[in-house]
Amino acid sequence: MKPPFLKHDPQTAGPQYLENLATGYWFSEVLFTAVEAGVFTLLATGGKTAGEIAGVLNYDRHGAGRFLHALCALGLLASDGELFFNTGVSQEYLVNGRENYQGDSILWRRYLGSHWQSLGECLEAGGRVKFPSAGEPSGRIEERTRNYIRAMDGIARVKVREITPLFRSISLAGEMLDVGAGSGAFAAGFLEHYPLLRATLFDLPRVLDSAGELMQKRWLAERVTCCPGNILEPWPVSNKRFDLIILSNIIHAYSEREVTGILVRAAECLKPGGFLIIHDFFFEHYPEKAALSDLNMLVNTYNGKVFSASWAREKLKSQNLCVTGMIPLQTDSAVIIAAAEEKNLGKLCLTPEARLVAGIKGLGFHRVSPIPVESVHVPGWVNLRCRFGCEYYGKPHCPPETITPEKTRELLQDYNRALLLEGEPPGRNFQRLVLQAEKEAFKAGFYKALAFWAGHCVLCENCAPDGICRNRRDARPSMEGAGIDVFETVRRAGLSLRTLDKNSDYVKYFALLLLE
Repeated sequence: MKPPFLKHDPQTAGPQYLENLATGYWFSEVLFTAVEAGVFTLLATGGKTAGEIAGVLNYDRHGAGRFLHALCALGLLASDGELFFNTGVSQEYLVNGRENYQGDSILWRRYLGSHWQSLGECLEAGGRVKFPSAGEPSGRIEERTRNYIRAMDGIARVKVREITPLFRSISLAGEMLDVGAGSGAFAAGFLEHYPLLRATLFDLPRVLDSAGELMQKRWLAERVTCCPGNILEPWPVSNKRFDLIILSNIIHAYSEREVTGILVRAAECLKPGGFLIIHDFFFEHYPEKAALSDLNMLVNTYNGKVFSASWAREKLKSQNLCVTGMIPLQTDSAVIIAAAEEKNLGKLCLTPEARLVAGIKGLGFHRVSPIPVESVHVPGWVNLRCRFGCEYYGKPHCPPETITPEKTRELLQDYNRALLLEGEPPGRNFQRLVLQAEKEAFKAGFYKALAFWAGHCVLCENCAPDGICRNRRDARPSMEGAGIDVFETVRRAGLSLRTLDKNSDYVKYFALLLLE
């Protein structure tokens, strides 16, 4: 999502677009001031009046009211009468002490912004013109380093949640190298998902000082080794040792020549079956933010720059690595994954559907099979077997109190793909898993997700005596009751299903999850 001052199309908006660009700092200064003052942390436990907030923060009451009104206009606060409350995004990301707190990252942007006043000078000089003073007190440098680490860790915790699902279908194990690790927040995300991984954090000594505290907090210290060193010098680690190597927000901080050397050393350290993750800004994804990040590198680093994904991919290929395309994240950065063997890239969950399939399988299903909706067979005879031959006919959510075969055929025209979910008795457990699968699909962005399960509804111990369902929120139709020929649909998916000779025979359950 673009920030408010970039919402207009520059080709058609004219003066208003320019006005929005010129006043963009208004938005950021309001956010900076609120975070620095702790407004959102103050409201974490409930609403307060403007007078109460002004009293705690030592603000003028009238000025506080206008400031709080601006925060409401930006969607960071909400009001109910005289009370002000955090909105969802503020409660989640701007309350100090919470796991997803982004305040340190936001305030670090304010520090970087102080150098942007020199942009014109940087353009004249062709690079950065403001550098730390040689006589700057060491305490101030250490404080700035700590602020930087906290800022980067806040971002890393959010980004790694988008990246680990790409590996859902792979049982990562062995040794991981996090290059430019900071305090290791990125590595920690993988360690928490994959208990058989161990991590080596590689960064400057003063940066790694904060790694132990974070890992102790997350109970991961026994699986972590800190390796102090300079990324631009020979790496103090063994070649061909690592099953996973992470370069997160690294390459944009260096020049083309330096990045080339970094990628050469990363390729040398990768095991034949391992993966190399490049996570960064790229011009092909969110070009406005990438271009501004490139200018930020000009203003705030010695020689950093943002690269194109195509350039990075070619550099990786030159190291005899197989490479994915650029994988955009929901946020402003993207991922490129490389491996020595093409078949390993084929195991990754690179599409939303592939990530969903891996996640649903992890719920406990034996098999999750993507199928085209056209393979769902709805003949005319199936509901007759419900009417003549099934003791549950007339029960809630069974024929005739369910959708008809005609409606099912009409419904399928609104979908183009589906998943067949295979499980086993007991039925109540299976149906609860199916509901979880539908929920996972909805959360993954498949907003039309709709499940059909096996057999009559057994979520409740008994149906209500009056025949009126008390659990319509969770009840779903059965495949058979909706007129679907389960045997033929399963066979069309290339799976096996047969009738049973004896009650003791192994039973398979199938459900259908429709996706748009």
